[in-house]
Amino acid sequence: MFDGLTAETLARIQFAFTVSFHIIFPAFSIGLASYLAVLNALWLRTRDDSYYTLFEYWKKIFAVAFGMGVVSGIVMSYQFGTNWSVFSDKTGPVLGPLMAYEVLSAFFLEAGFLGIMLFGRARVGDRLHMFATGMVAFGTLMSATWILSVNSWMQTPAGYGINDVGQFVPEDWWQIVFNPSFPYRLLHMVLAAFLTTALVVGGVGGLHLLRDKADVCARRMFSMAMWMLVLVAPIQIFAGDMHGLNTLEHQPIKVMAMEGHYDSHPDGAPLILFGWPNSETKTVDYAIEIPKLSSLILKHDLNAPLDGLDTIPDEDEPPVAIVFWSFRIMVGLGFAMLGLGTWSLWRRLRGHLYEDRLLQRASIAMGPMGFVAVLAGWITTEVGRQPFTVYGLLRTSDSLAPVSAPAVAASLTAFVIVYFFIFGAGTFYILRMMSKATLTRSHDLQDGLQDGPVRAAGITPAQQVAPTITNDPNPRGN
Repeated sequence: MFDGLTAETLARIQFAFTVSFHIIFPAFSIGLASYLAVLNALWLRTRDDSYYTLFEYWKKIFAVAFGMGVVSGIVMSYQFGTNWSVFSDKTGPVLGPLMAYEVLSAFFLEAGFLGIMLFGRARVGDRLHMFATGMVAFGTLMSATWILSVNSWMQTPAGYGINDVGQFVPEDWWQIVFNPSFPYRLLHMVLAAFLTTALVVGGVGGLHLLRDKADVCARRMFSMAMWMLVLVAPIQIFAGDMHGLNTLEHQPIKVMAMEGHYDSHPDGAPLILFGWPNSETKTVDYAIEIPKLSSLILKHDLNAPLDGLDTIPDEDEPPVAIVFWSFRIMVGLGFAMLGLGTWSLWRRLRGHLYEDRLLQRASIAMGPMGFVAVLAGWITTEVGRQPFTVYGLLRTSDSLAPVSAPAVAASLTAFVIVYFFIFGAGTFYILRMMSKATLTRSHDLQDGLQDGPVRAAGITPAQQVAPTITNDPNPRGN
């Protein structure tokens, strides 16, 4: 199946395969943990039982996604010692402590409070349960902070020295952690996680509204998801632009590949909307472009010169076609999210947010697109860094362990089989949970609240079953 491929190529494929599976679960759990914290806080503040019902509904989905993310992350990390031991040896003094900080300060935090969030409301009370929920959300954000600091250092290394045996050694931890691309990458990724979760929640809400437009819990989650799109999508587009300018400053070759600029443009570069990068002729075939717009976007000047890939050696050139298309997929989906949010705002202002079945179908179609955008963004980032693992300093070919191609091919085959079986089953289970309706009938809600907030708050079940569960609290969809 992998005949003719080198050990380096197979190891890169294996890492790309495992990290692609892994990233979709943290991207979802980061946003979902914060959403659960918001739902729990809203229930404590308002005692509106629809918030409690949604919290119970989504916490089960979060638990499964969190577990799958942990498992996939552990498997991925082992490859640093098996396939990339030279990379681990050379960068270990810098990256090892950062990975340890992630485990000690973030993963232990979220894992330690996870049990209380999932099972402890009746035992610890509402206040401590809310604190635990907040700590889980904070832990996911801290975890993302440390991991993105590691990745950002590989993209824009700073604060290091090199010892006599060729290892990177720390000289200034502040510069290492807060390296030049870290703030932009962190903001871009966290916003991407929030948008990914909003699209999933909106898709699930749209599905249940198509089944029953009077479902109050479905209305709640659909409305909250659409508000998130309206507010966050424009911020994400702006943050992405700032991140692109930072990349132009520190990783100009990556931007050349993203833009498809094989040639330099001394008097203004065009924005190539679509085309087919041709690595043999060093051109973009069938290009559809807007003159000078790339210079305007990147340099804020129509006539600003931009260097092309013709200014660098061929051996330093990343795979242009992959970076070119993954970047366009990411940007295109970002504007699609903005479009969906704008559409929902227009329908909300007209009082038809919950009656627009076309909007609900569009939200279902867009449900998985956050994951696609995250994957496209990571492909742009990681493939655009090639042929380096530490940008400009350590080549990928020099980072490989002394492993044979057949050995890597065997492990890659095993990964493909096991991953599709286990994570395919887990994903199917999550989708099954999402397809189940939330509790909307009064007797179901009463049963669901007996063991939780009834005991914690000292309120009888009859008091808990609020009229808002069976009546639309906001008939105009505002």
